[in-house]
Amino acid sequence: MEHTVQILHIGFVTHDVKQFVVTRPDEFEFEPGQGVELAVDEEGWRSEGRPFTPTSLPDEPVLEFTIKIYPDHEGVTRKLDTLEPGASLRMSSAFGTITYQGPGTFIAGGAGVTPFLAILRRLHVSGELEASSLLFSNRTPADVICEKELRHRLDDRCHLTCTGRSAPGYESRRIDGDYLEEKLDDLDQHFYLCGPPAMVNDVREALQALGVDPERTVLEE
Repeated sequence: MEHTVQILHIGFVTHDVKQFVVTRPDEFEFEPGQGVELAVDEEGWRSEGRPFTPTSLPDEPVLEFTIKIYPDHEGVTRKLDTLEPGASLRMSSAFGTITYQGPGTFIAGGAGVTPFLAILRRLHVSGELEASSLLFSNRTPADVICEKELRHRLDDRCHLTCTGRSAPGYESRRIDGDYLEEKLDDLDQHFYLCGPPAMVNDVREALQALGVDPERTVLEE
């Protein structure tokens, strides 16, 4: 771990997702979509680093992380859930292969949307967001991270699906080959994938079956 950062603010995003705003080291740089390894700076936790993605923009003076909490697991997120502003975290340099390669469709499952948030926010600021769309799958409407922001900024290019309990305004289905064939009218764009490994693998295979060039698929390798 190269840096020590302090938590400045903690807030809820959904019922089980929290926003952590932390100090930003002067020498720290990252590209939207890249992740870092975070560990709680306490005895017994400093070696328990886990990957998380900054959801703030690279030119902002602080760093924001949007983190799903798993209270049933005796792990790092449950420990993070106990922290208060002022606590310290250890943070690595940025890494990862999910970065913006050009206009396309972002396909996410659950907390897998977090690497895309900074990318979509930067595209909004630069006026380039209209060329991209989002397919976002969750179990229920209550699980959708940053729903109001995504709907507002992407408008009818924001497609939300629920695989469990659904509601009006959400499609009740999985993102599979049939769904992709219905939604996609351009197979030469870029496709950004992030979510549970099984979902990412299935979507990648479905895209290839539709004729998408694997070189146009961006995901964490």
